[in-house]
Amino acid sequence: MRLDKYLKISRLIKRRTVANAACDEGLISVNGKPARASYEVKIGDQITLRAGNRVITVEVLRIQESVKQTDAAGMYREIAAPEN
Repeated sequence: MRLDKYLKISRLIKRRTVANAACDEGLISVNGKPARASYEVKIGDQITLRAGNRVITVEVLRIQESVKQTDAAGMYREIAAPEN
């Protein structure tokens, strides 16, 4: 599944166009490398999203074409950022 679609379906980002723009601006990386919207997400990938001064890193647990809003959070696991 494409990265922009995964971000939308998992509800990490509300709209696919916003996810696509975030990838183009370099705000999203996968496994430590900047990722394009067309990147094929795999189970175990670590996705990092940057929004302002907030950084979220998640690990992909499931990939599904459609999911209920209440089950969307089960598609990933948030990884705690290291304390400085």
